[in-house]
Amino acid sequence: MAHKAGFVNIIGNPNVGKSTIMNALVGEKLSIITKKMQTTRHRIKGIVNGDDFQIVYSDTPGILKPNYKLQETMMKFVDSALIDADVILFVTDVIEKTDKNLEYIEKVRKSNMPVIVLINKIDLSNQQNVVKLYEHWNATLSRADIFPISAQEKFNIEPVFNRILELLPENPPFFPKDELTDRNERFFLQEIVREKILLNCEKEIPYSVEVEVEEFNESGKLINIEAIIYVLRESQKMIIIGNQGKMIKKIGSEARIDAEEFFGKKIFLKLYVKVAKDWREKDKQLKKFGYDAM
Repeated sequence: MAHKAGFVNIIGNPNVGKSTIMNALVGEKLSIITKKMQTTRHRIKGIVNGDDFQIVYSDTPGILKPNYKLQETMMKFVDSALIDADVILFVTDVIEKTDKNLEYIEKVRKSNMPVIVLINKIDLSNQQNVVKLYEHWNATLSRADIFPISAQEKFNIEPVFNRILELLPENPPFFPKDELTDRNERFFLQEIVREKILLNCEKEIPYSVEVEVEEFNESGKLINIEAIIYVLRESQKMIIIGNQGKMIKKIGSEARIDAEEFFGKKIFLKLYVKVAKDWREKDKQLKKFGYDAM
């Protein structure tokens, strides 16, 4: 039997459930999931292997109109996802307006790649509304396959997987068969810490934060990690630290628990907070944090 392999890129507006879908399809938690916008900042690949196939999923940032250089770079990841895919998964849901970011919908319509539209969160709607959305997307993207799903409940995910497999071209595997992702361990620790900041801090704080792992040393069943949380201003630093250090302890404790589950080892985690003024606008800082990689 011929071997199939290809790249399946997931795009859509913020908060429609792209990361939840990615994790459901891969079977591992590789992408941050929160209800806040701009949760995903990079293109994160998740690799699913079978004897005769390899699917390389790519989660992308939510589509938005950039306000600063960091967001401009994030949108470059989205633009590249429209070009280098073998299959595009365009994710919408039962909540968002169907005319949001029409220019990207038009780009999807004009693409030469196979398109699968996923209408997510149908568990939050009713059959009549879902049918209307199905008819809308069938008219808007007439060449696309359309699947109403609930990624949270893992409803109708298997038919999506089967259709992806049908659409993939014949290719040898692009990555070793035992690989789950193209990202290293430091990246996932950074994402775990950033997720805890997103979940615990309000207002602008999560969008002003970047995390960098400075030390990642494995010794037997223990991993010693030191990471820096960068913020834009001194006032944000004090919020992250919290009264008597309570907030950073909470972030660190929750991150450690998730990291131990993710890595399957005991974690010793130290967190520090530093101010990096205007890091979201500085090319050198963005490159340091990996935002120049396409």
